[in-house]
Amino acid sequence: MKSNLIDGLIKYFLLPMVGAGCVVLLWAVASSSFAESLPSPLKTWEISKPYILEPFEKRGELDQGILRFTWYSLIRVAKGYALAILLGTPLGLFLGMSKGFTNTFDPIIQVLRPVSPLAWLPLGLVLFQKPEPAGIFTIAMCSMWPTVMNTALGVRSIPQDYINVARVLKLSPWKTLVKVTIPAALPYMFTGFRLSLGIAWLVIVAAEMLTGSPGVGGFLWQEYNALIYEHIILCILTIGIVGFLLDRVMGLVERRFKAA
Repeated sequence: MKSNLIDGLIKYFLLPMVGAGCVVLLWAVASSSFAESLPSPLKTWEISKPYILEPFEKRGELDQGILRFTWYSLIRVAKGYALAILLGTPLGLFLGMSKGFTNTFDPIIQVLRPVSPLAWLPLGLVLFQKPEPAGIFTIAMCSMWPTVMNTALGVRSIPQDYINVARVLKLSPWKTLVKVTIPAALPYMFTGFRLSLGIAWLVIVAAEMLTGSPGVGGFLWQEYNALIYEHIILCILTIGIVGFLLDRVMGLVERRFKAA
């Protein structure tokens, strides 16, 4: 028991701290030698301290605590991600179950899938005339494709024996979908959900930068224009840490569903 505790502390605490320390050391060396414009870790802390120690403070529209900015971004991501799942899951199921549907729409999907958020956002502004729904539309359009493709792959990977059993039991198409297709494809679907969430969090930065909306991306763009590099680093670290936590939360949800 004690050995397992020590191993856990080494694996999940000590080694990550060593890795983080190495990165901070390289950062300090770079800022003091060849990258003079790069602020040092200490200077970054000193300049960014008000945003970290007062994380929910609101001094102005784009002068707020870093966690308040993060909260704004997470709300937008949640809306866009939910829309992506609502659109992508049934689309993936249809692609997996119907060859005719696949032959009809797969070429269109392959054309739309690599389109950048920088292209979707102007279209969203044309459609909705407001930056907020345009940003949510952009997040949904960019993040839905991993869910579509992995759901379709999961349905196609279902063993034929499962389908034969459903036919023998004379299950209706709806019961076959609920009792056989979705449970069998669920591991693939969760892989798609996880990838879609990561993309949704990536896209929020571009969406907020282009629309000037308050959030981590909007704050990053404002500080870049003001040449405050310490706050840019703060935003980058925030984006990375939140992305890491979102991925871990989705992993826990996935394991919970698999256990059930």
